[in-house]
Amino acid sequence: MNLSRAAWLRLLPFVAFMALLALRGMAPSDDRWGFDTRWLYAANLVLVGAMLVAWWRHYGELARQNLPTLREALLSVAVGLAVFVLWIHLDAPWMQIGEPIASFVPVGPQGELLWPLIVVRWLGAALLVPVMEELFWRSFLMRWVQSPQFEVVDPRRVGVRAVVVSTFIFMLAHPLWLAAIVAGLAYALLYRATGRLWTAVIAHAVTNGALGIWVVASRQWQFW
Repeated sequence: MNLSRAAWLRLLPFVAFMALLALRGMAPSDDRWGFDTRWLYAANLVLVGAMLVAWWRHYGELARQNLPTLREALLSVAVGLAVFVLWIHLDAPWMQIGEPIASFVPVGPQGELLWPLIVVRWLGAALLVPVMEELFWRSFLMRWVQSPQFEVVDPRRVGVRAVVVSTFIFMLAHPLWLAAIVAGLAYALLYRATGRLWTAVIAHAVTNGALGIWVVASRQWQFW
């Protein structure tokens, strides 16, 4: 399979993120590696963040002229909040497949909250992940399923098959499969309706940001 340079620029940050996720999953929970391995999450901010910054000018769908209108931005916020509310309620045992690859519990030995870890995790989830994942799942994969020359595919012309296939694969990357389907469809349809990737990024960021605040407040770490 020959992928274009544009495809690789959207694929590689995602691959790097998943590789670091797998590394965290393999890391011991004690200090056998000589440091608190939860800090491996910070590597996402450094490595994946650097990749996105370095290649930003190649992401035309995120260019200034493609920023959403106020109405579209408000719609994105509403969709993101709705997905968050549904996500925390779609967690029955039958709605789950497997376990998280790398759980993240930013709590000290006395049960105290470790705020530096919380801030790093929240920044990654609310700012980094939405950009990185929407570039991969929606901008690249969804349009690539429609046509291998995905760069010229107008998201407003993407068919049902491309939406369903990309959402199904998105679901496979999340233990809460039903919640992932809801989220994947919401972001995909928002992108398709507006033609602007920023709307999906904003919705995704609102979902993850609200989820992070709720997780810390409720200590429902299984959602992180």
